[in-house]
Amino acid sequence: MEIKELIHFIGLLEKLKCNTRHSWTTSGRKESVAEHSFMLTVMAYMVKDAFPETDINKVIVMCLLHDFGEAVTGDIPAFEKTKGDEDTEEKAIDGLLKELPDKQKAEMRALFQEMKEMKTPEAKLCKGLDKMEAVLQHNEADISTWLPLEYDLQLNYGEKEVAFSPYLVALREQLNEDSREKIVKEKGVME
Repeated sequence: MEIKELIHFIGLLEKLKCNTRHSWTTSGRKESVAEHSFMLTVMAYMVKDAFPETDINKVIVMCLLHDFGEAVTGDIPAFEKTKGDEDTEEKAIDGLLKELPDKQKAEMRALFQEMKEMKTPEAKLCKGLDKMEAVLQHNEADISTWLPLEYDLQLNYGEKEVAFSPYLVALREQLNEDSREKIVKEKGVME
């Protein structure tokens, strides 16, 4: 990749640092899309031993680039995202990938297609962890940042996406327990 192409493409993706998500950090500020992708990537690396048959390097790359479209569209919370929003995000990804040399463009298009089809263990792991990172981050944030609908959503978000893996199901169960504890604690304070 030519240096000017690299600088230009990284400049486009820099918006992932600026675009915030619906999630909050422990310091009381909104999380950026880039921060979410970073934590998701760390999670993928940390669970690699539980998935010995999975190409964890591919999963890590998927985690890094899974939200590239949000550099253009910004983040739309899952509970608000429509099919139209998903189509817009796909077009944004296509626009970004057009900026790349053929080799990187082909590699990334193949990864995005694999993630869309959700047939490989790598795509399933990336998606399952993506959902669990959001649940984990909500548990990390102050409960005052939760919307009323998130009290229920927190306890079922990502169930379908983790069902393929006993390890991810166990992670989901622990996150559920942590969420319930947080909710009970909040209700005790409110009463």
